[in-house]
Amino acid sequence: MDLKTATALRRLRLVSAPEAISFLLLLVCSVLKRTTDFNAVPVMGAIHGVLFILYVIFWADAWNRTKWDLKTAALYFVLSVLPTGGFFAERKLRREAEDAVIASRARREGVVEAS
Repeated sequence: MDLKTATALRRLRLVSAPEAISFLLLLVCSVLKRTTDFNAVPVMGAIHGVLFILYVIFWADAWNRTKWDLKTAALYFVLSVLPTGGFFAERKLRREAEDAVIASRARREGVVEAS
């Protein structure tokens, strides 16, 4: 994996959890708006909107660089629109990065053949 691909995956991973948290907070703010006089929906909506747009941009960049198949790319996109999906995306991306590092070290040490 080259540096630009690793960077694209890292950016996507780093924005996944905050995007999920902002989505959950937006849902809580929506409920509070309906049940109390507290209305933080405009602020949380803007924060979540920015994080979601960043997620989509980073997702498109990662898809372009990693050459994911359609199923994998669709999975990461669907995870972005589920309230807790960003947590699962972050975990899956972290595992992929760890596997890539292990494979890279093994190739460097001559344990496996480079493909």
